[in-house]
Amino acid sequence: MITFVGKTHALMAHYIIWIVTFLAISGVIIRPFKIPEAVWAVSGAVLLVVLQLISPADAFLGITKGTDVYLFLMGMMLLAETAREEKLFDWLAAHATQMAKGSSTRLFFLIYLVGIVVTTFLSNDATAVVLTPAVAAAVKAAKVQKPLPYLLICAFIANAASFVLPISNPANLVIYGDHMPPLLLWLSQYIIPSIVAIGITYLMLYLTQRNALKQKIETNILIPILSEGGRTAIFGIVGTAVILLVASALNIQLGFPTAVTGIITSGIVIIRARKNPWIVVKDVSWSVLPLVAGLFVLVEALSKTGVIQVLNILLHQNAQNAVNQTAWGTGIVIAFACNLMNNLPVGLITGSVIQGGHIPDIIKSSALIGVDLGPNLSITGSLATILWLVALRREGQSVSAWAFLKLGFLIMTVALLFTLASLWI
Repeated sequence: MITFVGKTHALMAHYIIWIVTFLAISGVIIRPFKIPEAVWAVSGAVLLVVLQLISPADAFLGITKGTDVYLFLMGMMLLAETAREEKLFDWLAAHATQMAKGSSTRLFFLIYLVGIVVTTFLSNDATAVVLTPAVAAAVKAAKVQKPLPYLLICAFIANAASFVLPISNPANLVIYGDHMPPLLLWLSQYIIPSIVAIGITYLMLYLTQRNALKQKIETNILIPILSEGGRTAIFGIVGTAVILLVASALNIQLGFPTAVTGIITSGIVIIRARKNPWIVVKDVSWSVLPLVAGLFVLVEALSKTGVIQVLNILLHQNAQNAVNQTAWGTGIVIAFACNLMNNLPVGLITGSVIQGGHIPDIIKSSALIGVDLGPNLSITGSLATILWLVALRREGQSVSAWAFLKLGFLIMTVALLFTLASLWI
């Protein structure tokens, strides 16, 4: 009788954990009453502790598991905000517009190239937050009547190019954790899938927007003067990329070097420009850090229910019986799951599962591609896409969830299938 009561109580606790987690993640995605995403994630985590469904020690353990991610985000956000404050991205976008020489199609291609570079070396969140307003300013200067196709680039390339390097997406750090592949191994696994994802996404996005691109654009573009701080930011970005590539090659966790280089670059720019540090610090999206911490706690609580262990067993069993089919199924299921739960919690769960034992590399690769590329389906798929939507609204533009879904379903599914297939090349 005691055993039955104990099992019933444990099962009830598991149900409540699932409900609280579902509601918290739903709040992050939907943002009811326009309450910030971080509030929902942190509230869910706190509620689990208050209801004694997870101990404070386990909650703290969950938070500490994200240390490398926090440091990575901190460094990247400081670096990106410093570059934005010095108008570096406006300068790049203006050059791209001038190089288009009046061709809307060439402008589309050049902005896509800038998006690839920013995503690869500054992360997909930087593309969404920083490049979106820069592109908006560039197309406005070019007197583009239909700017949406160019702004859509910022959303789609932010996810399509997010596994070129380990630093291109914080989700990469979450999935691999302490088992991040060295840089050369990473490139051998992901360079061909990255090229395929970027190429197919461009092709599908261009085909869906080609009619809107039949418009004239201004050829006399005023190029803003790049400040000394902007030039310093360029060196900082290049230096950061080199340091992170070396760290990745030496199999060193990326969070600490990212934070250090971001802080140093921002400090040098601020000192040389004689600016108040608050100008940069106040505009950094610091709420991302408690958002990620709250999600880590929620996933830690989920692990107590046994769901991660069950997924781990299922993955191992399927991998033993049919590796190729499991790789295909894993990538596809995860890709669509990201749009139901957001790719960060899905990435956390995926990371917990694949780090729990020996999983074939091709299945790990398909899982990462699903987490990184899958969010191109909907506006709630990733933090980067949500941030892009916020930036878009600030520029007076809007895209409905249904309109994005119709476009994303076509672009994402085609790109996903081709990218997963490229794993066998």
